[in-house]
Formats: sequence, structure tokens, C-alpha cells
Amino acid sequence: MIHALAADRAHIADFDAQIEDLERTLAVLRNERALVQERLDSYRYPVLTLPHEIICEIFIHFLPAYPARPPLTGPRSPILLTQICAGWRKISLAFPLLWRAIELSSDGPAWLLSVVLGRSGSSPLSICVDELNGSSDDERGLVSAILPYRERWQYLSLDLTGGPDPGYPSIGGPMPLLQHLELKLDDARGWPGFSLAEAPLLHTAIVSYFAAMRVILPWTQLTSLTLEGMYLREGFPILQQAANLVRCELEICDFRWTSSDRVDVALPSLESLTLFFPAWDMDTYKHNYLQAFITPALSRLEIPERFLGPDPIHSLSSFILKSRCKLQRVQIVGQRLVHKRSYRTAFPSIQMFFTGSYVDDGGEDSDSEGSS
Repeated sequence: MIHALAADRAHIADFDAQIEDLERTLAVLRNERALVQERLDSYRYPVLTLPHEIICEIFIHFLPAYPARPPLTGPRSPILLTQICAGWRKISLAFPLLWRAIELSSDGPAWLLSVVLGRSGSSPLSICVDELNGSSDDERGLVSAILPYRERWQYLSLDLTGGPDPGYPSIGGPMPLLQHLELKLDDARGWPGFSLAEAPLLHTAIVSYFAAMRVILPWTQLTSLTLEGMYLREGFPILQQAANLVRCELEICDFRWTSSDRVDVALPSLESLTLFFPAWDMDTYKHNYLQAFITPALSRLEIPERFLGPDPIHSLSSFILKSRCKLQRVQIVGQRLVHKRSYRTAFPSIQMFFTGSYVDDGGEDSDSEGSS
């Protein structure tokens, strides 16, 4: 027993000696670690030494150039910049220009949209509310979230083809900064008429047929107008009001139109006119829509051949003579029954371009035209 106790005492002494050695080793390691940590703590990453103004400029270039809109969430959203580090989060939240443009659809929560717009300070806004195909409550929530900022709307795109229903918020009202408007409405549930006429800076509008029929816009002050899905007999009154247009695009889906429906539309400042038909329109009807326009300043024309009626060259010649315009460029789009050589012979002073195929007398596509 005595020998066993002596052995245990010897083991304890050995353990104590090993512990002292390990503690000395740990002390050395702790000192070395402290030195390394001190060096790390004293180092400042170059990007973190930049003035806030430079960091803000970098942040601005991270986003699409205004008025293009980043998504509400995801890798291109300004919200991402708040998730890098505490310093960047503080800078981002205090920089209104990061939050002045936003794009969202019905899957974006209205509360988050309100938070983002609340960070925009007094900045003019670029907002896109697209494809509201969710529930009516979702749609109302998103529209309601942007309405308090109406007086700061500068660029606005609204696709409201899913509404309205009872309780839908009113969109009309003063918009003193609005310059560009894109508006799509659907009459499926009967939009009431409303006015967007209190927009003194508005100069560009892209509107659907139903929007044009239900919304009062300051047509006279517009310089650029796109009308989508138009029936010309209803569209003529709008065009007659928009006498200051410089650029006009018309998507025409009016197979019922006849020459008896024609009303002359004088657009004295119009320089560029584009007529086209919807992608779903596979009809081959031919109407001389061009005869409705008087455009003395027109220099660029883009038009399907079928919109020049049964005698395209005669229709184009008559239009030029009637308008007394000096066309510089004409682009004929879609299939053609008239050879490009015939166009160029008839109009030698005009640059003629063709994007569709030539169909010969037998109704077959022909590759015999040569280069365009």
C-alpha cells in the first residue's frame, strides 16, 4: 500500500511538470496569437478607407442607370448592399438615391415596397409595377403602397391588366414630376375612367388600347406616343389631339377598318412613324392605313407592306405627295409581294430597308432578290 501511494505521488509530480510545460507553450501561443490579432485589427481594408461620397458613387454604379429599375429583391437589388457589412448597411440606408427606382411584380410584398420607397427621401421616383396576376388583395396592396408617392413619380410603368375590383384605390391625381408613363389596363372587370391630366412635364406615353379609352391624358403636350392594340376609328380622336408628336408607334389590330372610316390626322412635327400589327395577328388583310396621316416633317417610316393596301408603291407615293414630306428612311417589315428592286426604283432618294421575305407570284418565299 505504501509503495502504491509513493507511485501515485510520483505520477502527480509528472503531471504537474507536464502541465507547467503545456502552460508555458500555451502562454507563448497566446502571445503570438495576440500579436497576429493586433496586426489584423490595425489593418483597414482599402475600400473601407474611402470617403462615403465615393462609396455612394460605387453603389450607384452597382445599380442599373436611372431611370432603369433594379428588382425589389435579389442580387441586383439595393437591399443586397445592406447585407454586406454594418458599415455599408449604414451608408446604404442613409443614401436616398439607391432607393429611387424599383421594379416589382405581384409576388413582392407591399410592406417591403413601402419600406424601400420610404428610404428614397425626396428623390424623384422610377417605379415599375408589372404583371399583377396575383390575388386582388395583393394588387391593391402594391398599388396602395406607391400612391402616397404620386407627387414624386417621374417614370412610371403600371401593368394593371388584372384589375380593378371594388375597393381598388384611385390612381388619378396631380403628378407634377411625371415625364414618362407606361400604362396597361384590361376591361375584363370594367375600369372606371380617371384622369392623369395633371402632369405638366409628361412628354412620353406608352398606353394600351383600354388605357387610352379610359384615362384622360394631356395628349397635346406629348412628343412621343405608343398606342398598343389600337382600333383606328377610336384612336383617331387621340391622334388628332396629339398634334405635337415627334415620334409615334401604333400597334394596329383593326381588320374591320375601311377607307370610309378614315379621318385625316395632321401631325405637323412628326419625324418618326412606326406602324405594326400584334404578334398574334396572322391575318393577311390589306388596308392603306397610311392615307390617314398628314406628316410634313416625317423622315423615318416603318410599316408592314400589307398596311400599304393592295398597291403599296402607289400608296407610298400618294402619301409622300399628300404630306409633302422628305422621307429619308423607309423600312418595310414582314412578308412582301413587291420586290425590293421595285421599291428602290420608285423611290431612288429614299433609303429602303426590308426585314421580311419576298413572296413571288406563286405564293412561295423567294431568295432571288439578292442582297438588301
